[in-house]
Amino acid sequence: MRNQLKTAALLALLSAILITISYWIIGGTSGIVMGIAIAAVTNLFSWYQSDKIALAAYRAQPVSAQEAPGLYRMVQRLCDRANLPVPRIYRVPSPAANAFATGRDPEHAAVAVTEGILNLLPEDELEGVIAHELTHVANRDTLTQAVAATIAGAISFLAQIVSYSVWYAPYQRSDRDNSPNPIGLLLTVLLAPISATVIQLAISRIREFAADAGSAKLTGNPRALARALQRLEATARELPLNANPAFEPLLITNGFSGQFMSSLFSSHPPTAARVEALLKLEQGLSRNSEFSFR
Repeated sequence: MRNQLKTAALLALLSAILITISYWIIGGTSGIVMGIAIAAVTNLFSWYQSDKIALAAYRAQPVSAQEAPGLYRMVQRLCDRANLPVPRIYRVPSPAANAFATGRDPEHAAVAVTEGILNLLPEDELEGVIAHELTHVANRDTLTQAVAATIAGAISFLAQIVSYSVWYAPYQRSDRDNSPNPIGLLLTVLLAPISATVIQLAISRIREFAADAGSAKLTGNPRALARALQRLEATARELPLNANPAFEPLLITNGFSGQFMSSLFSSHPPTAARVEALLKLEQGLSRNSEFSFR
């Protein structure tokens, strides 16, 4: 519940930044209305198209049960346990070891794994990764991340428009009453895109911790996912899964986990912190053999 509240608050802050920057472009009530309209349109676009865009970005190809029977059995078993419909399954033709989930809801979800991760991980660790992605699906994180990325992109686009207005429509004393404050414009151009990116990545980090916890409860084996994360981080640094950076929050790991200020611009928490949280969950599960998936 705490993670859900944090996510909702950050999404509301992103929308507020979008409305504010629209105010600077158009001014007054019209700018606020335009900002709300842009937020609505971008969210609607994300709702229907996020899965297709993400799968295309990574050149993912659908896989049949005949082509990957073991993978299908694993996904089916975990979906039965989590009371989820079986998502579409895709394979990414890349030696990089990674995985992601996408889709607006469990009924329209897809899980994609790379050829690299299928070759790298043993079955129990791969199961932990798949359970992590299915938790994203169950929690609607795939939609949340797509909406956050789309709003952040809209903010950056509008900030670019503001920058053009600063350079090509200079502030003049004669139109002081009708023009936005130039200092406000400059702050908007500089700070809005940075703030939007930081908030988007903070949402991603929060959802990763929640998905790790869901995987631990679903499999009953937090240590397997902890081992998988360590293995994936080591390989991702040498062989990253390259695509549009906007889709990095979808991946289970991005091979970068900064500290202090640099962590603000990482789409994932430090692997060490994720492993520590999983091992604490393992202690809790060992004390209580019964667990539920939410």
